[in-house]
Amino acid sequence: MLVPNIAALIYDFIITILFSLSPLGEAKVGIPYGLLKDLNPYLVFVFALAANILVFPMMMFFLNFINKLLTRLLWYKKSALWIARRAKKGAGDKLEKYGYWGLALFVMVPLPGTGVYVGSIVTYLFKMDTKKAFVANAAGITISSLIIWSVAILGKGMV
Repeated sequence: MLVPNIAALIYDFIITILFSLSPLGEAKVGIPYGLLKDLNPYLVFVFALAANILVFPMMMFFLNFINKLLTRLLWYKKSALWIARRAKKGAGDKLEKYGYWGLALFVMVPLPGTGVYVGSIVTYLFKMDTKKAFVANAAGITISSLIIWSVAILGKGMV
């Protein structure tokens, strides 16, 4: 009877990580999912945060190499331009005013459309220093994840 429980735990942690990697939710969805599945709250935080931070290097690889190949396709180019305009509109004023702190603040806001995916796109579009942008994105993701984790813990009455 122990094996199915371990398999279920591993499955739930994998889903938590996948939600945290997903552009549809990031850790904003991964953390509540893991907590609702009664996984260890500290491990949920660590796994979801680590997965969400990993998005930045994956996105930078995609944007620097694969994106250039795909822009030859008209449907992709139109979609990429639409996303680029939205990213510049949403984060542009914060970046001009606050620089890397603005990027961290933008990524930190735990609302849809303000996470590391948009932070990575903004880094690429504004040709920001990748190392500094990584630190800003990681700081923003960490604070956002702490907010989500704290609210979810308090909401579930785990304190």
